[in-house]
This record gives sequence, C-alpha cells and structure tokens, in this order.
Amino acid sequence: MPADRLLTTVLRAFQGAPNSEQTDRIFGSTTSLLTTLSNPLNITLLTSHLLTAPAIWTQVDGLRTCLRIISVYNTAAINVRKNELESHPKPHDAYQPRRGGGVGADEWTKAVVKGLDDRSPRWQHILVIAGVLLGMEGQYRESLSRNLKSTLEGALITAANLALESPASGGILGSGSIVLALNHTFPLLSDHIRRELNYDTLLMIMVKTMTTTEGYQEGYFLQAIDYDVKEVAGRKFDWSPKSASFRQIQKLASKPLVTSMGPLSRLIAHAVEHTTQPAKIIEAREHLLTFTGDLLERWKRNKLSEVDPSEETEFLTPDTLRVTFPVLWQVLKSAMFATVVILRAILGRTLIDPFLAFPQNAPVMASQGLLILKNIHFISSRLGANAFSAYTFVNMTSVDILTRYPAASLTFLRYIYPTQAGRIPANPLLRNHDLFYLNTAEHFTLSLSPTDAEHLIVTPCQPYLSPTANSNLLEIFEAAHSAMLAVLASPRNAELTARVLPFYVESLFQSFPTNLSPRQFRFAFKALMQICTPPNPLASSQPMMAETLLEWLHHRALNAPNVPLPPSVAIKSEADALSQEVPLSEQAVLLLTLLDALPYVTLPVLEDWLPLAADLLNVILDKTMKEQCKKRFWEVLESGEMDVERSAVCVGWWSTRGGRERVLFGDQQEKGPFMSGGLGVRDSRL
Repeated sequence: MPADRLLTTVLRAFQGAPNSEQTDRIFGSTTSLLTTLSNPLNITLLTSHLLTAPAIWTQVDGLRTCLRIISVYNTAAINVRKNELESHPKPHDAYQPRRGGGVGADEWTKAVVKGLDDRSPRWQHILVIAGVLLGMEGQYRESLSRNLKSTLEGALITAANLALESPASGGILGSGSIVLALNHTFPLLSDHIRRELNYDTLLMIMVKTMTTTEGYQEGYFLQAIDYDVKEVAGRKFDWSPKSASFRQIQKLASKPLVTSMGPLSRLIAHAVEHTTQPAKIIEAREHLLTFTGDLLERWKRNKLSEVDPSEETEFLTPDTLRVTFPVLWQVLKSAMFATVVILRAILGRTLIDPFLAFPQNAPVMASQGLLILKNIHFISSRLGANAFSAYTFVNMTSVDILTRYPAASLTFLRYIYPTQAGRIPANPLLRNHDLFYLNTAEHFTLSLSPTDAEHLIVTPCQPYLSPTANSNLLEIFEAAHSAMLAVLASPRNAELTARVLPFYVESLFQSFPTNLSPRQFRFAFKALMQICTPPNPLASSQPMMAETLLEWLHHRALNAPNVPLPPSVAIKSEADALSQEVPLSEQAVLLLTLLDALPYVTLPVLEDWLPLAADLLNVILDKTMKEQCKKRFWEVLESGEMDVERSAVCVGWWSTRGGRERVLFGDQQEKGPFMSGGLGVRDSRL
C-alpha cells in the first residue's frame, strides 16, 4: 500500500474504538510509516495524532502501552538511521538506490519532536523523546549531530520536570511513564544534563511507582496466593499453575518496571544521593518500611509460610516446587534486591549528610534500616545474604550507627525481641525472625549491661544451644553460638560469664559432632580460650578455667572415635566444604582444636601442653589425618599466631631432643624424612 494511502488509513484507525487486535496492527503500521514517510510534515502529523488516538489511549494496558510507544519510536529511529547509512553512495558504486523515506536522522528527529504539541500531555512527550533517543544513540550508535543530541536530552529533562510539577494531572499512568522513560534513557544522558532533573520531586514518585500498581502492588499478590493454595492428599500444599493467582504473578513478573527493576533501583539510589531535601530521604525510608512490612504481614497470612525451607520437598507438590514456587521467589527476590540497593544509598547519605547524621535522626535512620532488613529476612535468608555486598553494607552500617547510642540500641532490641524467647517456635517464620535477631543482637553486646545481655541475648540463645536441637536448625544454632560467645567475650560480663560458662561448655561438647560442624566447634573453643586468658577479667576470677577446658578437651580426644566423620556431619555449610581438606575423625578434629587454642594460653600452660599435644598427635592412627594434624602443629610452632614470648617457648621446646622426637617420630621413634615447614629447622642427622 502506498505510504500516503496507508497514512490516511492509520489516521482513521486512530479514531476508532479500542480493540486489542486492531491496536497491534496500528502500532505496526505506525512504525512502518515513521520509517518510510518522506515528508517531514507527515511525520509530525502522525506523531501528533498518535498521542491523542482514542483507539490507543481510551483503554490503556498500563505501562505496557507506554512501553510500546517507546518501542515504536526506538525501532523507527534505528531503521531511519540504517536507511540513511545505506543510501549514501559508496566510492566504488556508480549508483546506489535510495531506501526508506529518504529523511536523514537529524531531519527526522526534528519532525518527530515538532509533533509533541499542546494537544498531548508532557508525560506522553517523554515517551516519544525516549524512544527517539534510544534508537538514535543507544548501543553507541551516535546517529545525531552533537548539538541535536544535546537538545534532545535537554528536551527530555525539560518535559520530565514540567510533568513533575503537576504529577497528579497524569495520574498513576503519567507518573509511571516518567519513571519508565527515565529508567531506559538515563544511561544515555550526559552528567550536566542529569543534574537538571528535579530529584526532590522525582524521588518519591519513583519509590511509590516501584511499590504500587505498576510495581509490586504493595504485596497484595501474596494475599491472593493464599486463596489458591489447597491441601491435597499426603498432607501436601498445592498451588496450581492454572490458578488465577499464579497468572497474576506471571503478569506482575512481566510488567515493564519489574523486568527492569535492577536499573530502576539504581536510578532511585541516584536520586537519593542527589536530592537537596533530606526530608525526602526520610519519607522514602518510611515508605520502604511500610512496603516491606506489608510484604511480611501478607506472607505471614499465606499458608506457604508454614513450610520450612528444609521441608519443602516433603510438604509441597511437585508442580508447586517446579513451576509456581520459583516464579514467586523470583519476584520476591527482585523486590528484596531493589529495596536493599535503595537502602544502601539512604544509609550512605546518612553518613555524610549533617541533617541525617544529627543525633536525633541518625539512630532512627539506622534502626529503621534494620527493621526493613528484618521484614525482608524471610527472602534474604534463602539466598545467603552475606554474599550480597549491598546487604552487608546496610546491615553493618546500621549497626555501627546504632551502637553509638546505647539507649536507642536497647530500645531497638526490645522492640524486635522474639515473641517466644526461651523456646523454639513451631512456626518457621518465627524461627526466621529468631535467626535475624540473634545475628543482629550479637553486635550490641558491648553496649548492653550484664542484666540486659542476659535477658536480651542469653535467654533467646539457650534453646538453640541444645544438643538435641533439630538438625534443620543448624543455621540458627550457629547464630546462637556466635551471639553467646559475643556475650561471654564482653569484659563487663565477667560475672555473667563465670555463671553461664559451665552450661555453655557442656552444651558445646555435647553438640559436637552431631549438631556442630568441625569448623564451628574449633572456632567456638578458640574463642573460649581467649575469654579465659589474660587480659580478660575472667582470667583473674577463674584462673584455672583455661586449663580445665584443655583437660576436658584432652580427655575427650583420648577416647574419641578415630573413624572419619561422615560428610553429612563434617560438612554443613559452604564454609565447611572449603575448610575440609581431607576427611577427619572426631579425634583428629579435637586435636586440631587443642592446637588452635595453644597460641592464646599463658606461658606456663603452653609449656605444659606442648608435649601433651605432641603425644596426642601420635594417638592418631590414620596417616592422612596425622599428616593434616602435623601440618597444623608446624603452623603453631612457626609462631605466626603468637607473640615473642610464646614463640620463644615453642622454639625452646622444639630445640630439645624430646620435642623434636615427639612431633617427628612419636613413641615408635620411626625414622623418616622431615616434613616441609617447622621453624625452618633442617637437621640432616635426623
């Protein structure tokens, strides 16, 4: 069909009633016309009528319609530039036929921009400019002249700022369109153009767009899921792929802003860093707290929250595990990542902004940052949040700020205190909260009084230190050990430590190896030795505590099994897998634990225990395990972990014939090559 006739047909179709099939044809024909029209006036006319077409704008499919407008002009711009390049005669060609409409990139761009008149609102203009800019300059195409590119960027920012002056006029669609267009074009804008954006108004518009209708719908999709989750035969939950709630999740996951949530969260973070009104940052933080609170509350009311992650294969149907559940968690993970990226910018701004860092604001910023992390912990705990650098920054920065204010720290811990402290909750979500609480509370031990430390940390820890605890709770078990050790290590808790330590030590020894991995056990015992030796106050009130612990460990090692621990016991986390060089027996692990403790004991105790450790080394029968323990013995003897005085004791002991023979040959006095390492000693006579 000739271009002029097609133009008439399309302009007439613009005025028709909305129809999904007709709309698809309209967009396709419009893209073709924008590429092939040779008269700039017709390009201007087509653009002007497209933005007021009842067939498109009477029944809008949310931001999908707006994204199609951007796509139309993006595709057309790419083709216009391509036609312009192909129509240039090459030096070796006598003739090159002209393709397309024959309108150059600059001329075409100017014609399109002229179509952005007063008949259509500013937020629609942004969509067109964004599409042109993406098509002409995206992916390093550099199709426009420098001046026109700068003018086009300025027009985009001007249109955005004018639309932001009265965002209510465009409603949710108008606000979403501004965010959508800026999200796609922001990487193309020069720094001096970016500074012209009205970040003060844009910040909250973007945050609200992310969390409401065109974003995560304030978590209402979690509430809808609950209606479709049914209990089927075998006491399993089934969430059918054919359910309405799953179709809703799929639709949500394909929303234009949700699919590009990574760039959008970084754009919001950029707005946080550049807004001139700190009050807007506080408003954004409060909005995120409300949003994440809604997510948590609606997940709590969902039947699926009653299933512990370790038991999903047992209590969920195969279709739920394979089809519906992964889509749900992908949406939740994207919401979590976006929230944390924005929160990182908020905490970063808190560190440098005088208003936010003021003593009346800083502890509130920090405590609410931690509350947001608590709300999304049911998501982040599935990923292993320590591997996510932004999460770690937010967590540690919030803790660092809050610990400067002891009263605020105490108030915060009391606010998030477990509702069932002192016993293990049956609900997985409550146990997840306990995990977050213990991981957080351990950082506040130095700012708590002994009474508060006992109530706020020791009491919640106790049920998770039980050697009979469910093996599925190993992550919380490790968190409880870490929190308890933090309490015991605090110098102001000497009296509490002396009272609690016997219970803890007994629990520690009974838990290994069933409920505690070798790595965790070695770390905990080494920490105990540091707590029981000078300059810790406990060493003065309980001078025999360190030797008592070593005696206990030594007696256990003499009678421990010497068969390799099964992988299910020895390796309980990724860290355990990395640290486990060779299979070790319980006896070998206990010896390694004893060796780990030697650099921290007093000099007289070190002199007594070096020969005992060497003798214990020769109790181990397996050669591979024995070599592994010897390797650790050399590390201790080489004094890399000791001060000068302890190093001298090691050197003096090793220099004796008895010291060398105990380590090298054992009781059998077997001759053999000297191992590499070990004080640099090389005695050829051996």
